[in-house]
Amino acid sequence: MSTAAEVSKPLRGKTAIVTGSGRNIGRAIVLAFARAGANVVVNGHRDEAAVQSVVEEARALGVSAIGLMADVARHEQVLAMVRQAEQQLGGIDIAVSNVGIRDTRPLLDISPELWREVLDTNLSSAFFMAQAVLPGMKARGWGRIIHMAGRTAFYPKEERAHVSTSKSGLHTLAKVIALEFGPFGVTANTIAPGIVETARSNTTHPGYAAEFEKRSRALPVRRLGEVEDIAGLCLYLTSDVSGYVTGQVLHINGGEFMS
Repeated sequence: MSTAAEVSKPLRGKTAIVTGSGRNIGRAIVLAFARAGANVVVNGHRDEAAVQSVVEEARALGVSAIGLMADVARHEQVLAMVRQAEQQLGGIDIAVSNVGIRDTRPLLDISPELWREVLDTNLSSAFFMAQAVLPGMKARGWGRIIHMAGRTAFYPKEERAHVSTSKSGLHTLAKVIALEFGPFGVTANTIAPGIVETARSNTTHPGYAAEFEKRSRALPVRRLGEVEDIAGLCLYLTSDVSGYVTGQVLHINGGEFMS
């Protein structure tokens, strides 16, 4: 029988690392894990103040939390970050790859340098993270890998060849991890969010509010997604009740694909 603590803090004793977690979806995932009792590693690349702010929010929830700056598109920085996290918090049980570049430009204007940058940031970073944390997960007989991808892998958009290709790769990578490490208690899944209200969207997309207000009215749920919606799905995928779910792409989009 589960104790009250196990029910209220189902991730107590676990350690989670979430890349790109200084704001928006990443921040929401970190705080959801912290509320569930997990110790957390907050990662960012440029904005150290934002990372430390999330660290303090997590600590206020009664868990251990550290902030580690690293460019996860670089293999050596991922390895160093994971080693430091393991030294300070113990083995990594949960790894969420949440970084991404969403550049838009015609295919013929994508330089080889930009192609590599997008593929390294969106896809190689998840591969580097998996290689770094999977040996420990395998040894402990339990682990959860989550890739944050997107719907453009299923409905590619013009002028997004580099982004859509990288997102498709994340789905396949998770399936291969699921196949190789399922026998050792590790699951790997991909989340494909729909339209989610974030500060990033409002900053990078002029006219965002008007455009997506119209699009939200076409969704069955009649609203935009919130970062907490994504964090809630991450909580499910890291729980013991999701142990039979692996190698899957979970769409969370308010029914957009039916619209």
